[in-house]
Amino acid sequence: MSDQKPNYKKSALGRGLGALLEDSPAKHRSGDILPEVIKTGIFEISLEEIQVNPFQPRVHFDKTALQELAESIKVQGIIQPITVRRLAPNEYQLISGERRFQASKIAGLTQIPAYVRTANDQQMLEMALIENIQRENLNALEIAQSYQRLLAECNLKQEELGDRVGKNRTTVNNYLRLLKLPLTIQAAIRDQQISMGHARALINVESVDKQLAIFKKAVDEELSVRQVEALVKALSEGKVEKKANSELDPVKKYEISKIQQRLASHFGTKVSLKSDPKNKGEIKIPFNSATDLNRILEILEII
Repeated sequence: MSDQKPNYKKSALGRGLGALLEDSPAKHRSGDILPEVIKTGIFEISLEEIQVNPFQPRVHFDKTALQELAESIKVQGIIQPITVRRLAPNEYQLISGERRFQASKIAGLTQIPAYVRTANDQQMLEMALIENIQRENLNALEIAQSYQRLLAECNLKQEELGDRVGKNRTTVNNYLRLLKLPLTIQAAIRDQQISMGHARALINVESVDKQLAIFKKAVDEELSVRQVEALVKALSEGKVEKKANSELDPVKKYEISKIQQRLASHFGTKVSLKSDPKNKGEIKIPFNSATDLNRILEILEII
């Protein structure tokens, strides 16, 4: 009997993924996958045999984008196979590719092409996190949370983490610092109300109350990153000025301005509100006539 191995290297140019699968040395039915070949093979696996990844770092999936992917799969099929690990015969667990997995279900597929790999729980987590970090549509907070999990659950140091994800230590640290922001601001990053640039500027504000005040102003007035950076810089410089000339810091001025606007709206006239650093001040409500004065007094319930 000849020891020569069969030649499976057939030309694949212009052929579909199905044809490539037919050339695999192992049978591509999921139940026939052999342990010694599961590290490198691509196989058609039943969707019913695949469990979702318990280490999936992504929590939110855009329903519209998922439906669009499903429509594309109906027409083009699966371009990039998912990656799974084999738990037992006819039983697999997703490592990466959950959007493709979920969209394939929506598209009505019964099988999906998959790379089958061996991996323990820690390797599963690391592969899933790194695969997701490398995706362009991951928001800054999800990246930060993934970095934190890699450090905490995979026992990586920041230098090692940077090597694994192809980022320098400074970049990794900038993402991790986002997790020190108040939860309200973190949620805004997740929901894309503010960008990574906005968030990085807010990190440099020491007071949580002032962080939230600048954040609210940025959202309400749709400030650019540069405007937020300028506001934070003015706040920092204002701390020094405050001691010298008793001026209010920019955040305090903003709070006074918002109160003044509410008073003006309530009384139906321009209102002047002044306050010093010791929270002492005055409110002026101008009136144009006796009738106007009576109107204001009625609002104050004085007459």
